[in-house]
Amino acid sequence: MAATYETGGEYIKHHLVNLTYGQYPDGSWGFAQSAAEAKQMGFWAIHVDSMAWAIGLGALFVGLFARAAKRAHAGVPGGFQNFVEQIIEFIDNTVRDSFTHKNRIIAPLALCSFIWIFLMNLMDLVPVDWVPYLFSLIGVHYMKIVATTDPNVTMGMSLSVFAMMLYYSLKCKGVGGFLGELTLHPFTAKNIVVKVLLIPINFFLEAVALLAKPISHGLRLFGNLYAGEMIFILIALLPLWAQWTLSVPWAIFHVLVITLQAFIFMVLTVVYLNMAHDTAH
Repeated sequence: MAATYETGGEYIKHHLVNLTYGQYPDGSWGFAQSAAEAKQMGFWAIHVDSMAWAIGLGALFVGLFARAAKRAHAGVPGGFQNFVEQIIEFIDNTVRDSFTHKNRIIAPLALCSFIWIFLMNLMDLVPVDWVPYLFSLIGVHYMKIVATTDPNVTMGMSLSVFAMMLYYSLKCKGVGGFLGELTLHPFTAKNIVVKVLLIPINFFLEAVALLAKPISHGLRLFGNLYAGEMIFILIALLPLWAQWTLSVPWAIFHVLVITLQAFIFMVLTVVYLNMAHDTAH
């Protein structure tokens, strides 16, 4: 596939463009036919490929685990049921170690985030040209199959976690407690005048720390997967013998990367929500 492009730069740019649906400058709606058109569509454009692959893999996760739950029995479990039970036990133990409060949705949320992100990351191991080539046969010129290489997806997930953080912070601490956490820490004083003078400093530091959580949460996942995808694209530009020589060991190493990134996102989600529930201060 790389040989069909005049330059390596064109090949790389093509593989980094999403299938984008949005509004043209003349007011009509449709799919962008180039990276420039996709950029002109602005904020309200939709990355159809990222949405489709993310939703599809989420549905696959729900279907597989629902199937395992329906077939679960008290006897000796089958291979897939045993695999699912081990994952659930692993997630449950991780949540118990990281979450010190009571909330029934935290463990299911952790399980969902880990498996869903892992499946999206796993698509990074599919050769970069296979799926785009198949879609090109039906007239679809752009197709990115790794949803976690799209910052819209990763930031959407991190902002959802951030919204839950704010909700549980207000629910558990109250408005006064939440505002006190933002304005009375980390610096405090017994003198009321000094305490008031420290409020702007505390608010600035705590606001920066609070807003940094969703930004780092989403961009960490995006950055690692984007870099991994870029390496696969660069390898695809090499001669065939070099592609096999480099892609196989990198793919083996990348299995660790995609698993680790899914685990980190899950753990940070649990830790952030545990902080939101914490009323010790």
